[in-house]
Amino acid sequence: MLAKRIIPCLDIKDGTTVKGINFVGLRNAGDPVELGAEYSRQGADELVFLDITASHEGRKTFVELVRRVAERVNIPFTVGGGIHELKDVDTLLGAGADKVSVNSSAIRHPELIDEIARNFGNQVVVTAIDARLDNGKWTCYLNGGRIPTDKELFSWAKEAQERGAGEILFTSMNHDGVKEGYANEALCRLSDLLNIPIIASGGAGKPEHFRDTFLHGKADAALAASVFHFGEILIPDLKEYLLKEGVNVRV
Repeated sequence: MLAKRIIPCLDIKDGTTVKGINFVGLRNAGDPVELGAEYSRQGADELVFLDITASHEGRKTFVELVRRVAERVNIPFTVGGGIHELKDVDTLLGAGADKVSVNSSAIRHPELIDEIARNFGNQVVVTAIDARLDNGKWTCYLNGGRIPTDKELFSWAKEAQERGAGEILFTSMNHDGVKEGYANEALCRLSDLLNIPIIASGGAGKPEHFRDTFLHGKADAALAASVFHFGEILIPDLKEYLLKEGVNVRV
């Protein structure tokens, strides 16, 4: 059985790591380069670096920052935000990223997933999906949770897999920053539907939430931000707890 992964997420706005609740009310969480280096030292399995306003503001991801972060870490590193074409992917991989995350651009132009997978390999493509549960239906959103679409979580995730996505990063907008646990019912359904790894995002508040998303949500990886950024949970302590709870993690 593959080890479950712990992934700190660095949401970047204007060169600074930020964190909010339900995608709004952002507050400063520190320097992304220093945070990335610290998580690498603590034993994080991977990092995700998202320029959260790139799509909204029509701006390319800040490549120089990616390069600086990549120089300081020795674990796999995913970059997202403002990726619209193969040239963007090539630039980011050249700056040190191991994978790219596509969200808004993939919903608008689904063939982008095919193109990235064909040119760089499935393992490079992480399709990020921001979805909100309203009236019993999971609706996918664009531009950092600002614009609802006609796409539904499960059908879109299946299409992304068929087009060549190597992983799905699912963020529940209902759970984001609330710290009451992940959307495990939806995650379990995604895991049963797909045969690529599912990364859980949105809702981590305590170690039990990580345990539950691995054991009940069947997630392959758990992503979190504020509990790591503000020192509420230390990665070595989390991994020790998970091992005791019967979750296979790398230490």
